Amino acid sequence: MNTKIERTQTGLRIEKRLLKVLKGLAESLDMSLGDLIEGIVLHSFENKSPFSDETLAKIQQLKAVYELDWTAGDSHKFKETEE
Repeated sequence: MNTKIERTQTGLRIEKRLLKVLKGLAESLDMSLGDLIEGIVLHSFENKSPFSDETLAKIQQLKAVYELDWTAGDSHKFKETEE
């Protein structure tokens, strides 16, 4: 099924290390960052896991490389640093 969609450019702000993990994951899955995020969100909307066990293992590797140790529980506690 080929569903026609319209995409738009957005100025998304995201934590630096989290972005590195997402970019690394998208690269390892041979997809764009936008396609990865769309897939994650659509799965989340249906309360489904977007990742296989193999992909979850890759995410853990990338998190270690980029020193990202947060969990979902941390997401509402973030405070942006002042520059």
